[in-house]
Amino acid sequence: MQPGVAVGVIGAGRIGRVHAENLSCRIPDARIEAITDVNIEAAKRCAAEYGIATVVRDYRTILDNPDIEAVLICSSTDTHSRIIEDAAEAGKHIFCEKPIDYNLSSIDKALQKVDRAGVKLQIGFQRRYDPNFIKVRTLSQQGTLGKLYILRITSRDPEPPPISYIKASGGLFLDMMIHDFDMARYLIGSEVEEIYTAAGAMVDPEIGKAGDVDTAMVTLKFRNGIISTIDCCRRSGYGYDQRVELFGSGGMARVENELQNRTRLTTGAGVQEEPPLFFFVERYREAFILEIKEFIHCILNDEIPAVTGIDGRISVVMGQAAKKSLERNRPVKLSELSPLLTTDYQR
Repeated sequence: MQPGVAVGVIGAGRIGRVHAENLSCRIPDARIEAITDVNIEAAKRCAAEYGIATVVRDYRTILDNPDIEAVLICSSTDTHSRIIEDAAEAGKHIFCEKPIDYNLSSIDKALQKVDRAGVKLQIGFQRRYDPNFIKVRTLSQQGTLGKLYILRITSRDPEPPPISYIKASGGLFLDMMIHDFDMARYLIGSEVEEIYTAAGAMVDPEIGKAGDVDTAMVTLKFRNGIISTIDCCRRSGYGYDQRVELFGSGGMARVENELQNRTRLTTGAGVQEEPPLFFFVERYREAFILEIKEFIHCILNDEIPAVTGIDGRISVVMGQAAKKSLERNRPVKLSELSPLLTTDYQR
C-alpha cells in the first residue's frame, strides 16, 4: 500500500480543484485515491491534471472503498449534511466546505452521526490558517493590545456570482459573510450574543429580485462586551478586499490587503501601489494548504481539528440571526434561534 492518508475528493468544481492540487502537489502525507462530481467530465479533467487514478460517478463508491480513510466534501451546499452522514456511517474522516447546511436540525443530525462514529470532522474556514490573522489573534492572546474594545472586518468580493448561484447559495449571510462570522469568533475568543443588520441590494437589483442582498453592515455584540462590525459587499472595483482591525486599550493590530505585488512607485505626481489580489483562491493560497495539512495531521495523530462541526454550526446560527435582524429590522439574540453554543454543545 502506498504511504500517506488515502483521500477521496467529492466535488471537482473550483474549490475541489484547489484541494486536489494541494493534496497532489504540496501535502506528502496524503494521496488522492478517487474523485467524483455530478459533472463527470469535470472530475475527469481534474483527475487527468493531478494524476488521480480513479474517477467515479457516485460518491458512495468512494465511501464503499475500504482503502480510503478520509473524504473532502467540496460539492454543492445542499449535499453537505447528507454526505457527512453517509461518510460518518462509512467510518471516514471528513473535511467539509462551509456551510454544513442551512437547516439547524439537519446540521445537528449530521453532527450526531459524526459523534457516534467517532470520526474527525473539520469545516473549511481557511481564513483561520492565514498567517496574518493568526498574528492578530496571537497579539490579542498575549495581551499586547490590552483590553479589547472593537473589531472591524471588511470583506468585499471583486464581482458578484451569477444569479443562478445566488438563488442556490443560501444568501449573502450564509454563503459569503459566514467566513467573517467565524473570523470574528476566532479573533475575539468569545461567543456573540446579539446581531443587528442593515443591508440592501445596492450592486445589482437582480440580486434583490432573487430574494438576497449584496451589501451589508452587521454589528455583533459579544458575551465579553466587545463590539464588532462587519461590512460586506459583493462587488469592489479594485479586487478582493479583506481587512481586519482589532483595537484595544494597549494598541491596535491591523491586517491590510495582499497586493498583486509589493512595488510602490513614488513620483512628483504621488504614490502608486498595485491593486489587491483578484479573488480568494489567490489571497488564501497558503491558508488552503495549511488547513488540509492540519486535517491530515489530525488523522495521523488522532487529534481534534481546530475548526470543528460546532464552529460550523455556530456560524450558521449567526448567519440566520443576521438575516432575521434584517427582516425584522431589530437586533436579534442568537438565543432566539438556538440555545446551543460552543460551551453548551455536547460533542
